[in-house]
Amino acid sequence: MKPTHIEHLGIAVKNLEESIKYYEEVLGLECYNIEEVKDQKVRTAFFKLGDTKIELLESTDPEGPIGKFVEKRGEGIHHIAFAVEDTQKALDDAAAKGIQLIDKAPRKGAENLNIGFLHPKSTHGVLTEFCCK
Repeated sequence: MKPTHIEHLGIAVKNLEESIKYYEEVLGLECYNIEEVKDQKVRTAFFKLGDTKIELLESTDPEGPIGKFVEKRGEGIHHIAFAVEDTQKALDDAAAKGIQLIDKAPRKGAENLNIGFLHPKSTHGVLTEFCCK
């Protein structure tokens, strides 16, 4: 398994609308998609910059993963997502190399991607996501 590119950077925010304004008005980027991923208790907004996207994540529940992250660490980079050809194979390859998985099988994420996460305890502190269409 070898990633093809950085698919997106996930950034946890307190307020999606205020954060969108910053990316649009200050950086000149355009938000092209806002959606809620109910099972992950999050609303997302996406911006494209070259082949890489920026995903803003706002919690819809303080007990959800993003809500807990913001409460503990504040706003900021939450994860890095790598595009792969096969999410299951990438997860299996990582597990075979001794990496602790959060997801043993892919699940649906924003933009209908198949996603799977690696635990930051085995990735030098970086929450890592594999994703593919």
